[in-house]
Amino acid sequence: MMKTLKLLLFSWISMFSFCAVGQTEVNIKGKVMDLQHRPIPGVIVNNGINFTITDQKGAYHLLTDTAKCRYVRITVPSNCHVPVNELNLIEFYKPIEKQNLSTSYDFILKKREQATGKFTYLVFSDPQPKDDFHFVRFFTETVPDVKKFLSTIKGEVYGFVEGDIVSDALHLYPLYTSAVASWNIPMMHVIGNHDFDKRYAEAGRTLDKTKGYGEQTYEAFFGPTDYSLNIGNIHVICMKDIEYLGDKKYYTQLTAEQLEWLKKDLSYVKTGTTVFLNVHAPIFNIANSKQVLDVLKDYNVHIFSGHTHFHKNEILAENIYEHNVGAVCGFHWQGNASRCGTPNGFMSVEVDGNNVQWHFKSTGHDLDYQFKVYRPGEFDSQPEYVVANVWDWDNSYKVRWYEDGVLKGDMEQFSDIDQDFLDSGRVKVYRTDHLFRVKPSVTAKKIKVEVINRFGETYVKIVNL
Repeated sequence: MMKTLKLLLFSWISMFSFCAVGQTEVNIKGKVMDLQHRPIPGVIVNNGINFTITDQKGAYHLLTDTAKCRYVRITVPSNCHVPVNELNLIEFYKPIEKQNLSTSYDFILKKREQATGKFTYLVFSDPQPKDDFHFVRFFTETVPDVKKFLSTIKGEVYGFVEGDIVSDALHLYPLYTSAVASWNIPMMHVIGNHDFDKRYAEAGRTLDKTKGYGEQTYEAFFGPTDYSLNIGNIHVICMKDIEYLGDKKYYTQLTAEQLEWLKKDLSYVKTGTTVFLNVHAPIFNIANSKQVLDVLKDYNVHIFSGHTHFHKNEILAENIYEHNVGAVCGFHWQGNASRCGTPNGFMSVEVDGNNVQWHFKSTGHDLDYQFKVYRPGEFDSQPEYVVANVWDWDNSYKVRWYEDGVLKGDMEQFSDIDQDFLDSGRVKVYRTDHLFRVKPSVTAKKIKVEVINRFGETYVKIVNL
């Protein structure tokens, strides 16, 4: 009798568990069509876990666990324009309606009349206003500077913000989105550690999401945190690499589930394709960088990141280059430079097919302002030296000097705290290695500093002694 009761109890528990799982797993459906409601086949669709593609009728079905999946999203194909809303924020997703499981999640895309392989990709790291004073600086310095720069660019332009859109001040999202809407370009975002609601852990660490979770406010404005799209020949990926615990505590890493998502996303991308991966924390610093790089190893990858408030290039492999981009806000809007002395600003990436070039654009300066020179006596720790800060330096650069018209050779690279950062009055702890120095002779009258970047472009500054 006791054995029979145990078997009945086990069967009841098993049936209850099966029903509970069944109640959260549904087969959602939808279509992807053009403006004339003609089907678009071959579009990749995912729910954050599972992937599929649309059939010849533009239709898809996707097994979805509604306890874990909050959005269905598409990878916009390169033969379609990137859709945006009235604030020029990209629209690639639809919230999953748990109370109406018969919903059809349909997407309408505008087909391109002709393919494009040429566009400009603006990368903004850490705008990060925390209060009205910060936002006024963003609105009166960054916003008009970007508008002016956009007026000089021909062709398509896209904006990508690498997280820390605000500094825990989520109430500033409406002001921020209204401000960047004035640029009139499609804007894409990733989430930074200061973009979470600090009262909650992230969704993956929250059982009852009805009470709130860390990404909830971010998602209400910008949508899901992991997504991809195609522009020209480039496969663009945006991902959260902050695992948020709540109360400003977090790990910098991709979760195991995110690594699986990345593998699945790239399984639809031909090996050798150029991939732009957008994250907040630099991949070279995250806990599981080796696993991420292993997933990326078969592609030509540019990683764009922020978080550090300094500008640094890292060649992580022969085919993987990381741009840790200097912050829009510099070091939290105090002074006009990031911790390495890079001016407040953003990066302009020029894409032509698979050819990718980039330049850092300093706020209030023309694009040819690519380094700063300090005269003798202006750099406190190097009083007898001419010092150059070449912020977009990598090991392909040449930094040369001339004394009174005679080429003297390469400037000496060294590591130190940049003077502009010292003068900002912030904590003096960060040393940068994109500094170069030379000690002129006592009879020298003129020093010329010549910087040649990896694209063969030459920039020159003259110091009269």
